[in-house]
Amino acid sequence: MTTRSRLRQPPSRRLPVPLAAIPALLLATLVVGACLPGGSTPAPSPAATSAVAPSSDALGGLAPDSPVVTLQPTATPAATATTTPAATATPAATTPAASPTATPATSTPATPASPTSSMPPQLAEADPEPFDMNLYRKGDFVAQYTFEWCVGASLQMAMNMATNGSYTSKGHQQKMWEMAQARSDSPFGGANPRGWTAALNELGIGPYVLVSLPSFEEAVELAAQAIRDTDRPVGLVMWRGRHAWVMSGFESTADPSRFDEFDVTGIRVMDPLYPHGSTVWGASPKPNSLLTPQQLARQYVMRDSRRVNLGVPPGWLLILPTTTEA
Repeated sequence: MTTRSRLRQPPSRRLPVPLAAIPALLLATLVVGACLPGGSTPAPSPAATSAVAPSSDALGGLAPDSPVVTLQPTATPAATATTTPAATATPAATTPAASPTATPATSTPATPASPTSSMPPQLAEADPEPFDMNLYRKGDFVAQYTFEWCVGASLQMAMNMATNGSYTSKGHQQKMWEMAQARSDSPFGGANPRGWTAALNELGIGPYVLVSLPSFEEAVELAAQAIRDTDRPVGLVMWRGRHAWVMSGFESTADPSRFDEFDVTGIRVMDPLYPHGSTVWGASPKPNSLLTPQQLARQYVMRDSRRVNLGVPPGWLLILPTTTEA
């Protein structure tokens, strides 16, 4: 607010100096009262009167074109000397809004928010997808030359898939069977799962271990996991411990190396007895056949015989490749 006051004095009469100052003091009181909001805001300290007027977007501030900034001593020289101290107090009434602490309060929260808003959203974890794996190559399958040499033929097939060699001859198969038979410690004179496991390790394509699982599902899943982890085939102990197959691959609902939860939907197998089969257990699948779990379960069953101690409890037996020695 701009206040102009001019005191006119009669030309023919001069008041004493103390009495002449009274009207000026009354005028200064009116000016201060008119510029203070509500007439009751306390005057700030003299240090605050030098602050620059705040911008129009500051909380409690005044716009730059506020009448307060036009407050200048415009009275006549007679009134100026007396009213000047009061006039300097006028901008001080709005100084609390001009405190420099109010200005950064509106901009400070926005400063750390800018890098956060520019960050890309976090990538969602990938959903499981169907997975398949097969170690079989043309020429890996070897049929057994006699009805007793299923372990010898299975050893040849494992060597073909684990190495770049090609082991298919009858003489080599007989040597592999005799190697496993000598390490089986069987009262029946044949090659059992323990000799089969020992031969794989001595041939340098291990390590392999003989394991027994309490359920068909667990055995199939563990076999798939082992093939995925080692890139080596699994030996399946078939017909309650009477026959040997080789599992070369599988299909599943997810990649076992990325997901803990998955189901095996298909099993790649090679039966060295093909194409003869068994009148008791059924036909031999073609080499590299993909069987469903239900089809495999007809011939891959729990071994519960206690006639020969294999060092493992009854269950579904696997000759399992591992990444470390047992």
